This record gives sequence, structure tokens and C-alpha cells, in this order.
Amino acid sequence: MLAPRALRNCAPSAPMAGASAQPLSFTVRRTMETAARLNAGETLGSRVLKVDHAGEHGAVNIYRGQSLACRWRSVELRRELAEFQHHEERHRAIFAAELRRRGLKRCRSYHLCGVGGFLLGFITGVCGRPSISATTVAVERVVLRHLEAQLRDLRDSDPDAHRAISSIVDDEQAHHDRAALEKRQGIFWPRVLRPLVSASTEAVIWLGMHL
Repeated sequence: MLAPRALRNCAPSAPMAGASAQPLSFTVRRTMETAARLNAGETLGSRVLKVDHAGEHGAVNIYRGQSLACRWRSVELRRELAEFQHHEERHRAIFAAELRRRGLKRCRSYHLCGVGGFLLGFITGVCGRPSISATTVAVERVVLRHLEAQLRDLRDSDPDAHRAISSIVDDEQAHHDRAALEKRQGIFWPRVLRPLVSASTEAVIWLGMHL
């Protein structure tokens, strides 16, 4: 993976002579995959927790949509989807608890993640197990990369956020690895879905970090 890089604040240029100095309502912080437009007084850790909470809501709804579409499929597949959904519900609860402790509202992208996740889950569920596995791999690859960057960037600045994020990594890695072992993915679904799903996941994370 990429080597660690220090957090950098992107400071605005000095105002022109004669111009009134207006306090900025946000700060931009960039560090590899982690980039955020922060409101006044907001920390990077708090914004990351909001985005991860919304992302877990999206993941819960992906599995809900897939489970609904797979009601007539194998018991084994339905059991696996239920297991993964349970993991994501637990992750969502972890982030929700930390947000409540900090007195923070959920991310503005929360409902977008939920609706988008359900639609993605239902459509890929209708297409069958190969598309479900390809979707899981695509989502988790993006998620794991962002989690790694978040853990690196928050290790010293926000131990509580770091602890919450650390608690979900093993489950997310297991989801990726189990889906990647699915032999029936073939060539078509990975080639079609992975670029689309990866780009969509990146876009949702970017929106959450900048809204």
C-alpha cells in the first residue's frame, strides 16, 4: 500500500489589499484518500465517522436489496447475505454510538447511501450470485483502501475514531475475501460491475466528505 503522508491544511491565500477579511466556514484537509471540507470547529475524525456511518447504512441496504431479490435462490446464499448484513448493522451501530457521544448529526449523504445501496443490491441480486460477488469485491476494495487511510490519519489525532474504525476492518476484509473466492463470477460481471461500482462508491464517499 501507499506510504503514510502527513496531514496538510490547505490555507487560503492572503486577501487583496482593501478587501475585508471574511472568516472561512470550512477547512480543507488532504491526505491521500482522505480529503474533507470541514465546517468551522469540525474535526477530520468527526467527519470521517459521519461518512463511515452513512457508508455502513448503504452497505446494510445493499444486502437488504440483494436478499429481497434472492428470496427464491439457495439457502446458502441467503444465509451468507444475512450474515453480511448483520455485520454491517453492527458497524453502523458502532459509528452511530460514537456520533451520539459527540453530539453530532448524521451525514447529509445518509439517505442517498441508503436508497442507492438498496437499488444497487436489488439489481445485482436479480442478476444472481456472480453479480453479487463482483459487487461485494468492488465495494470492499474501495472501502478497505479508505479505511486504511483513515486509520493512518487518525491514529494520533483522534484515538476514539481510530478505535471505532479499527473494529470493523476484519469483517470488511472477510467480506471481500469470501466474495473474491466465488468461482462463478466469470469474466463478464467483474469487468462490467467493478469499474461502475467502484466509481460510484468513490463518488459517494467524496460527496460525504465535501457536503
